[in-house]
Amino acid sequence: MNRMTRRMLLLIVATLFAASCGASTESESTADVPGIRLVSASEGAEIQSDPPADLVVLDVRTPEEFSEGHLEDAVMIDFYRDDFADELAELDPNVPYLLYCRSGNRSGQTAELMKDLGFTDVADIDGGIVSWTDSNLPTVTG
Repeated sequence: MNRMTRRMLLLIVATLFAASCGASTESESTADVPGIRLVSASEGAEIQSDPPADLVVLDVRTPEEFSEGHLEDAVMIDFYRDDFADELAELDPNVPYLLYCRSGNRSGQTAELMKDLGFTDVADIDGGIVSWTDSNLPTVTG
């Protein structure tokens, strides 16, 4: 084997090795990993359908938006209330949360606030209830 052939083989082996180092043999959904994270509507539905112990579904929309339709068993804290941060701080930071708003803006800000308050397991639905309903996932009214 000449020197050029050896170099080419070495380069191919090194490239294959480097490419395989980042590969994962198991696919793990971000919905399954605790922390403050963004999840898709379908991942949020998975969390809700097989909830971890003490899951709190937290809606940070207005009462009017909430009454038009919300996720089953959701608790609402209006993002626009003057005492919103105080209400949030009264929640248990050690239980898991499934968080959403209308489109993801308010829940994104809320997730950051929850992180600052020491919450450890918050799944924020990317795109909010708009994404949820666009995915034909169920809501309840009342």
